[in-house]
Amino acid sequence: MILQDHISSSLRKGKHSETLLINQLSLERIENDKKVYKLGFGQSPFPVPIEITKQLQLAAGRKEYTSVQGLKELRQSICDLHKEFENKNWQPEQIIVAGGSKILLFCIMAAFKKAEILLPAPSWVSYEPQGKLAGHEVNWIGTTFDDKWSLTAKQLDDYCLTRDTELPLVLVFNYPSNPTGQTYSAKQLSDLSKVMKKHKIIVIADEIYSLLTFKNNYPTLSDYYPEGCIVSSGLSKWCGAGGWRLGFHYIPKELGEDFKQAVIGVASETYSCAPTPIQVAATYAYRNMDEARIFLNRQKRVLNQISQYVAQELNQINIFTHTAQGGFYLFPDFGHYRVSLERINIYSGEDLTARLMNEIGVALLPGSAFGMPPNSLTARLAFVDFDGSQIFSDDIKELGNNNEESYTSAQFEFNKIKEGIKNLCEWFDKLN
Repeated sequence: MILQDHISSSLRKGKHSETLLINQLSLERIENDKKVYKLGFGQSPFPVPIEITKQLQLAAGRKEYTSVQGLKELRQSICDLHKEFENKNWQPEQIIVAGGSKILLFCIMAAFKKAEILLPAPSWVSYEPQGKLAGHEVNWIGTTFDDKWSLTAKQLDDYCLTRDTELPLVLVFNYPSNPTGQTYSAKQLSDLSKVMKKHKIIVIADEIYSLLTFKNNYPTLSDYYPEGCIVSSGLSKWCGAGGWRLGFHYIPKELGEDFKQAVIGVASETYSCAPTPIQVAATYAYRNMDEARIFLNRQKRVLNQISQYVAQELNQINIFTHTAQGGFYLFPDFGHYRVSLERINIYSGEDLTARLMNEIGVALLPGSAFGMPPNSLTARLAFVDFDGSQIFSDDIKELGNNNEESYTSAQFEFNKIKEGIKNLCEWFDKLN
């Protein structure tokens, strides 16, 4: 105990990732034979396509270290796919591959001796703790429901004009957003890029959900601010391979070789390289664009359908929710029920989500986990509690691309989500 007391005051006061924690709590509830609707943990419900898993099996004997940046053929395949799907003109020597994009986010932050990390609220739960672990100051800019939880150019410009520091400003900018499901229009990105250039902001554009944007030909920030935009992505979301831990960052040449080498230096002292068998399988996934396109189209149609269903059900009872524009999240605002909730001693999103979990088994994450004020009656809803393997069924394989949308709207089942949303709406109805 004496040694424990000696070190206690010197430890970093970190906390368990709330997304991982809600998954753990959901699993514990299932183990205790209690009903749970897993709308809290954002894991892709779609299986990795079988041909990609076969490549992983074939590569299981590959035990060698690769370069820190990753296999050259993988980096070239990443460039080729994002050129084909997003018209990005990337060079493989500017790609860094890692065991998930999450560790690379930290490596980017840790490459700076001192910086200010700026986050729109709400933002993904790990950005803030990573910034603090890297020794930086972390600040937030609040967004609003009326702006679809999106950062505006005026907000960003006003913030920069009030800064009293010469520290580099690093904005972590995620779209389609976890937790809101919203993305940005070409006009919004163009306006934001002008502010970013004006104030020399370094941007980490976390585009891990970009390939799951529901509309085609969507804009990206690097179209407007290529010189200052680091792009983060990976296999986790579009390929259903979160647990494989394969991510990458694209670092523009304009940021300089010194910056890239600083990031590689941090990477070499943390994760060394991404697992070689995973890199081999990922190379296949990125090279086979026709298979990727079919897989992505089916996912997007299903996710768009479920998003519209859930948002419509919630909005009908004044739980205000924007339909997702990509990915698999919604960010409902329960503020309409504030007075009724306070009568039963619920004053925050954290109070609300704890009560919903305990009483009806609906797992959500409070808005405060994503940088919202403690009294915010918001939550993230991950609409992923369904059997994603349905998109590989024999029925859908026999249908042409022109019929896929009618298939998903007519036959795709997500009854667990429907049941959970029904129970959630009934719980709020009873408040009245």
